Order: sequence, then structure tokens, then C-alpha cells
Amino acid sequence: MKRTEVQTPTIQVMERMFSLLDVLAAHSDPVSLKHISELTGLHPSTAHRILNDLAIGRYVERPEAGSYRLGMRLLELGNLVKVRLDVRDAALGPMRELHKLTHQPVNLSMRQGDEIVYIERTYSERSGMQVVRAVGGRAPLHLTSVGKLFLAHDDAQRVRAYATRTGLAGHTRNSITELPVLERELSKVLQCGAAHDNEELELGVRCMAAGIFDDQGKLVAGLSISAPADRLEESWMERLQATATQISSALGHQACRA
Repeated sequence: MKRTEVQTPTIQVMERMFSLLDVLAAHSDPVSLKHISELTGLHPSTAHRILNDLAIGRYVERPEAGSYRLGMRLLELGNLVKVRLDVRDAALGPMRELHKLTHQPVNLSMRQGDEIVYIERTYSERSGMQVVRAVGGRAPLHLTSVGKLFLAHDDAQRVRAYATRTGLAGHTRNSITELPVLERELSKVLQCGAAHDNEELELGVRCMAAGIFDDQGKLVAGLSISAPADRLEESWMERLQATATQISSALGHQACRA
């Protein structure tokens, strides 16, 4: 029987950082530098130096001189992981059903900064389309159907700031690379509650997307169907939106009723 080895970090400072975080995680109250040093076996000056760097990144807080506790940045990251896990769990079953209907890739994506990241996908060889961006892959917001959903829910100032940061770089001849054109596109997205990518990210590939909302009414993810440009059927949109609504309901979202 092959022995299972416990893996440890190969970079010493990382190992020390993890041990410091573990000590803080084991205490509900702030921990003194002296006690941290005793529990980790690190010299106080070494522990202080690493904790100071962690405090700069908000991974650790100093409520008072000489004591430390876990910082809010860890809570923010933890909530991000939780949302992704919750969305994926709620979406996987409905995504598979939608794939059975369309026989095309169905994608679950979330926003991370100026990009979307693909967190789940259901597809088969029958789609006739090679999947270029695997789970974990990223793409610019303005070139994707899901990305347009997120931009459409930003205010005008944030959209302009995005355009300035990214330069609205294009990938194909169909890419939207001018702010006025993007603004008109986003207005249409808000009006119909859905978005399209017409060969803007990859030539020969079109997508349609609908939003997924949490219990606070916040857009947290997008559900999209990708297909060869000549195979994407607009009739799928109604089922796509219904599936996105189903996932949103599983997350606690209550749609407005007339």
C-alpha cells in the first residue's frame, strides 16, 4: 500500500504564515505576540514581521498594540468561496437539464474584477463545438454575454471607468471597442433582461445569457448557452431565462410580481 504523505509548503515563509493564521483561528479573542511566538515556535521578531505584512493585506488586524486577530479580508474571501459553492450546487442540476434540451455547452460564470471566470460547464461532443475556455478560464466583461449582464447592472460612471481601464480591447472584428456602442448595448441588455455575444470573443461562436440573483437581489452569476454561430437558436432564450430564475429561487431570490 502506498503511503500517503502529508504535504507541507515548500517556501518557509509561507509555512510560517500558515502557522500564524492557524493560531489566530484557534482563538476567538486577540492573541498577544508573546503567546503567538510560544505557540508557533517562531522568534517574536520573525512573527511580528510576518504579521505586519499580513496586516497590510488586511488578513490580520491589530485591535491594540502587541495583539492580533484574523482580519476582514479572510471573511471577504470566505464569502466569495461560499457564494461560488452555493451557486454551483444550485446550478448544476438545472444546467444539465438545459444541456439535454439544447445539446450545446451551458456555462456558469461569475464576475471577478474586469473579467468573468467560468466556474462550471456542462457539454458533450454532440455540440460540434470545441470548448476553448475551460472551467477556471477568464474573459473580458465587454466581450461576453455574461460580462455584459454585469456591466449593465453597473452605473454609467463605473462602466466608463471600466472602459478606461481596459481600453475596450477587441478579440474579433465583431468586438465592441467603442464606449457609446457598448452603452447602447448595455441599455438593451437591461431592457430585455438578457445578453448576447455575437462572435465578439471568438469567431464562429455565439452566446446568450441570463442573470442569476441571490436572496438580496444582487446579480451573482450568469448562465449562458454557447453554440456555433449558425446553431444558436433564439427560441432557447425563454428556457434559459426560466432556468436562471429556477437557480435564483434556489438561492433565495424572490422575483418581483406584478
